[in-house]
Parts: sequence; C-alpha cells; structure tokens
Amino acid sequence: MVDLSPVYSEIIILLFAVGLPAVYYLTKSEKALSIVSLVGIIAAMIPLLIFYIDGSQPVVFAGGLLRLDAFAVAFKLVFLAVALYVTIASIRYVKGERHLAEYYSLILLATLGMMVVASSLDLITLFVGLELASLSSYALVGFRKADKRGIEAATKYLIIGALSSAISLYGISLIYGITGSTVFADIGTAIATASGMDPIILLAIGLLIAGFGFKVAIVPFHMWAPDVYEGAPTTITSLLASSSKKMGFVALFKIFLIGLIAIKADWDVVVAVIAVLTMTIGNLVAISQTNIKRMLAYSSIAQAGYILIVLPIGTEYALAGGIFHIITHAFMKGGAFIIVAALSTVALGESLADYKGLGKRSPFLAFSMGVLLLSLAGIPPLSGFASKFWLFSSAVDAAIAPEQSWVLWLAVFGVINSAISLYYYVRVIKYMYVESGPEEPIRVPNSMILAIAITVVATIVIGLFPSPILELCREAARAFFSGM
Repeated sequence: MVDLSPVYSEIIILLFAVGLPAVYYLTKSEKALSIVSLVGIIAAMIPLLIFYIDGSQPVVFAGGLLRLDAFAVAFKLVFLAVALYVTIASIRYVKGERHLAEYYSLILLATLGMMVVASSLDLITLFVGLELASLSSYALVGFRKADKRGIEAATKYLIIGALSSAISLYGISLIYGITGSTVFADIGTAIATASGMDPIILLAIGLLIAGFGFKVAIVPFHMWAPDVYEGAPTTITSLLASSSKKMGFVALFKIFLIGLIAIKADWDVVVAVIAVLTMTIGNLVAISQTNIKRMLAYSSIAQAGYILIVLPIGTEYALAGGIFHIITHAFMKGGAFIIVAALSTVALGESLADYKGLGKRSPFLAFSMGVLLLSLAGIPPLSGFASKFWLFSSAVDAAIAPEQSWVLWLAVFGVINSAISLYYYVRVIKYMYVESGPEEPIRVPNSMILAIAITVVATIVIGLFPSPILELCREAARAFFSGM
C-alpha cells in the first residue's frame, strides 16, 4: 500500500478546497466557509509540525518527483501561515460578496500549488505547482467582477503570467534537450560533466531568468506588479506579496543552486547586477508614490532584490539568510496590506494623505503599521533587522574567499538601499502621528484585528527571539544542499 504520510498536508488542503462548495450548498453560511477553511489550514499544518518537531528524516516519494524535508516544511508552513491570516482577514473584507465558496477554495488551491513547488525535485512537477498557484491567483485578482480596476489587474496579470509561463517552459525544454532530464540533481550532474559551455545553455538561462523574473517581479520584469497589486482585492494583494512571490524564489533556488550550480560563474554576475538594480529601482520609485498600495508594491520589488542576492553568493549561509528574510517578509508585508484592507472596509482611501491623523483615530492600526514599516526598513529589534543582518552578513562571509570578494558589494548595496527605504516608510508614520486629519475614531472588524495582530506579534517576537526560526532556516538550507 502506498504511504501517503508525506503528502498528508497537501491531501488535507485539496479535500477542503473541493469540499467548500458543498459546505456552502448545505449551510448557505459565509461564516461556515471561513471556519471550514481555517480548520483545513490548521489541520494541514499539524503533519508538518510533527515532522519537524520529531526530527524526521527526509522522505522522497511520488517516484522521486517530490521530497519532504526541512526546506519543504519551512516554506509550506510559511504558505499556510499566510493563507491563515488572509482567510481570517477575508471574513469581513469579502462579506456579502458572491461566489465566496470559490473565493476560499481558490485561496486553498493557490496554497496547494505553492506547497507542491516547495517539495518538487523535478522541473515538470515544479511547473505544475506554479501553474496551479498562478491560475488560482488570476481568478482571485479578478474576483470582484464589477470592479474595473480589478478586472484590468486580472487581465494584465493573466497576460503577463501566461507570457512568463511560456518563456519559462521554453527555457525548461532547452534544459531538457541539453541534459536529457528534468530532475534538478540529474541536470546539475549532466551540466557539470559536459565538456565546454553550450550557447544553448546560456539561452536557456536567459529564458529562465526572464520567465521566473516575471513571477517574482525583479527588474526589468517588474512593471506589472504595482498595477496588479493596486487593482486586486487587498487581501489577495497580501497573498500575492507574501506567498506567491516567495514560491517564485523557491523555484529560482532549486533551478540555479542545484540544476545550474556547476556553471555559476557564467550567470552569477548577471544575477547580482539584476539584484542591485531591483533593490535600487524598487526603492527609488517607491519614494515618489502617493498611493500606499503602490508604495508597498514597489517596496516589495526592492525586497525581492535583497532576497535575490542569495543566488550569486550561493552558500548555505546565504540560503539560510534568504529563507529567514522570506519568513519575516511574509508577516511584515502581508500585515501591512491587511491593514490597508482593514481601513478600506471603513471607507478610508488608499492615498497616503488619507492616513493623516490615524494615530489618534485608531491607535492599534497606526501602531501596527508603524511596527511593520519599521521592520521592513530593518530597524532593530524587529524581525526585519534580524533577517536583513543575516542575509547581508552572508555576503560578507562569502567575500572572505578571494574568488568571491566581489559579492561584498551586494551587502553594501543592501545596506544603502535599506537606508533609502527608511525615508518612505517613515513618511507614512509621519502622516499617521504628526499630520492632522479627521478625528472621528475608526473601528475595524475584530477578524481583521486578529489577522493584523498575528503578523505584528510574529514580527516582534521573531525580532526579539530569532534563534528558533534561525535554526529552522539553517536546517532548511542544510536539507536543501544535502538532498538534491
């Protein structure tokens, strides 16, 4: 009999996703949909937590296509945690909307696709997971069919997503044509033993950078992100910024640090330049934004640049730092978007000027936004400081080797860009606490307060006590390099 224990979490999410329409048919209750979704997400976390706490050995299954190890567990828990607080925030945000069973089902299916990507050992499996998550996300962005901005965003997202998938698939097909395999480890072995550099490999690398560059919104493939983030329902924006982009980084880690690591010298400088451009352009353009969703979108592009430095450094230390920053960013950026969503439920606009006087109108929301923005800027003792410190120090550590000394500049650019970002993050805090605005109190739904509290508490606690998360990231990085 086939042992399904390595995929218990995926099975649980799938069963709950397909069962939600039946739940609504039987109960006709919006509340039942959200509760059942939350039960499914929490139930899916349990096998993963047991696997990690028990210190279980990695398991390869599905004919060698998937693997459950500390790396997969870390990312699956991140994706499920984001789905958890997005679902909680959605209880009130989409109240009274049509097709809510489909809405919650699509959140679970998107999460399922991301979980498949986290476990994949093979390019085809990875691509299937990516597409499952992407197709669900396209529909979620256009969920409000009467909202012109949402429809425009969904259309752009669908076209750009289809284009990036086609480019990625072409790159994958070239890799298969050269190596005769779609398994990451076999690709790495074939390329390492090949005599000389085939120009087709360089073309394949370029296509993969472009295809997955669209997925994670790195420069120059980032232009879609602000428009899509602005037009999507804000809870879904939180899902895109906190989970979907992270899934793209999982794919990049596996392709470049396993499949193409043997020819790292041929692509590391190009990726390093893209990383610097991404963090710099993202931060500089964010300064001029007057819409908070667009400002957070450009900030998210800059954060992608920070994470991208993991690839040219390519060490276990750097990967652990990248995973750590992905975990903290999932709470920081997701929480900031949930606050924007909460304020929109009380008809507060998305302009920065609309946040004037928020400190008096809603002390909790203003405090939470302040904590999350300062953490994004990397101010101690918040989690963003700890993860950026770990990530940038990995470049300093790698630069000790003479042949890698140039990567020190990645840390320098990271620190400079963090200083630049502080300007536009503090500007929002100034609007909330220094500028005068309307004085009537703002009350937001309790479900949104709970979702925001989860992200803020995680941001503060991880910053004050980073050791347990750091240990998880170290184990994830070790499992990544030892198991492929």
